[in-house]
Amino acid sequence: MVTLETTASDFYALHPSVERVGLGVSGDSSGIWQATRNNLHRIRMIRRAIQASRPEVVISFMVPTTIITLLAARMPRVPVIVSERMDPIRSPLPRIWNTLRRMTYPLAHAVVVQTPEAQSWADGFLRSEAVHVIPNPVSTSLRANATDMSNVVNLGEGWRHVVAVGRLDSQKGFDLLLRAFAVCRENRPGWKLTILGDGEERERLEALTTQLGIGADVQMPGTVPDTTPFLRRADLFVLSSRYEGFPNALLEAMALGIPVIATDCASGPKRIVRNDVDGLLVRSDDAPALANAMAALMDDEARRLRLGHHAVDVTKRFEVRHIMGMWETIIDDILHSSTPNAGSAST
Repeated sequence: MVTLETTASDFYALHPSVERVGLGVSGDSSGIWQATRNNLHRIRMIRRAIQASRPEVVISFMVPTTIITLLAARMPRVPVIVSERMDPIRSPLPRIWNTLRRMTYPLAHAVVVQTPEAQSWADGFLRSEAVHVIPNPVSTSLRANATDMSNVVNLGEGWRHVVAVGRLDSQKGFDLLLRAFAVCRENRPGWKLTILGDGEERERLEALTTQLGIGADVQMPGTVPDTTPFLRRADLFVLSSRYEGFPNALLEAMALGIPVIATDCASGPKRIVRNDVDGLLVRSDDAPALANAMAALMDDEARRLRLGHHAVDVTKRFEVRHIMGMWETIIDDILHSSTPNAGSAST
């Protein structure tokens, strides 16, 4: 496993059999010339890592790392699978990277996207046989394997709890969630909100919490190694994102039987949530609509229980063994391909 970051930035422990390589070449650039130099250096470093590990297949996640990896792998001519983890239609990308993506992705042996909508986007400039739809999996063992954090989970007794999970940035729409919660809280003082995660918007969100007068009922404890104990205590999970790929946090909440509300911000959430069957979908970037949906479920425990009961079906729909089998099929096809040229290989 190779990353542009150093190993010191790792948050999760890996299995001892995983060889971990941290290149230490990430970071921002102050201008176009520095960015060009830095990215050429990253290409060289990734190429060295590929040559040192001598892989049969390289899988690269997240643009622009996917682009850099495709360029780096051309010299040793190693087959590359690239995977888009966000909605490529709605997630912003600088023009230069968008151009480079369209130029380099045809070099990949396979391009993995997470929804049929993203597949339609990829089919616009790639061979259709090279594009594969593979959603994220969710484990059926979440209930059994949760870390015991009963001594640190502080949601308070005697309250109902809304929980959200994600980076504190504009994409996740936590400002919308705070505004919606403030509206709901006016007539529902028995509810509290917990947002798990950290990021660049913490100060702005904390200031908004104070401005809305809901500071006593909102906590943002930061990033935690295991969200499951918090989710177990939740009465409602909310995904307020402005755009998404195929959100793991939403899958994990539903796997634990929690009623969910998700913004219909992209194809991912609507592929997960079946509206009014196992959760609710609301318009994205619409705080009043989100507030209305939250209020409806806060006031109706029977409806919450019904949605939560059906939510656990995600463990069957996106079961780990099935999703991993889809990945293995692509890898096996590449390994058995007789065409050495990445640009024309069949998958």
